[in-house]
Amino acid sequence: MADESRLGEHLADLAESGRRHTDPLAAERIRARGERRLRRKRAALASGGALLAAAVALGGVSLVRAARGPEPPASVPAPTTSRFVPPTPAPGEEYVSELGYVYGAVAKGDTVQVTVERLRSVRGTPAPDGGVHTLTLPRRTLVEARRLAGGGPADLHLGDLVHRLAPGPRWVFAIDYDSEGRVQSLREAYWLAE
Repeated sequence: MADESRLGEHLADLAESGRRHTDPLAAERIRARGERRLRRKRAALASGGALLAAAVALGGVSLVRAARGPEPPASVPAPTTSRFVPPTPAPGEEYVSELGYVYGAVAKGDTVQVTVERLRSVRGTPAPDGGVHTLTLPRRTLVEARRLAGGGPADLHLGDLVHRLAPGPRWVFAIDYDSEGRVQSLREAYWLAE
């Protein structure tokens, strides 16, 4: 027991000596720094976990949307009733024209549906080519007219001519297509009737 009491005294002297040689303020700063580090580590782990949860949620949503199939287009294209493939301009050309009777015009909202009976010019007179197709065009499609406008050249819109183009084949037009197959304008082919 004497050894134990000497050991206890020795440890007490050692502890007292440590207290005398240490600065209590420095120890408190070290402890505070350690607590700050611990708080930062916990905050980083919590925000990392939240970020991971958000990424998993977004991934799940995108997988669910992909499984449903593609979104429908913003504007549904009008179905065509024929297998008509619009002509394409030759290299270096901006437009290509198709000659045809334009008739059967029907206004449908902001569009006009017309029937086109393709023609070819034989010695300055129109001759049937055998192809018939329909086009659905915006009402504001430009129409360069002469006889339709009363004899003088005029720029009109297709929507203004629905009543004149509704009956059967009478008016011959050159239909101008761009390189993407879109109708840019209709030009009355008055030269074939003169």
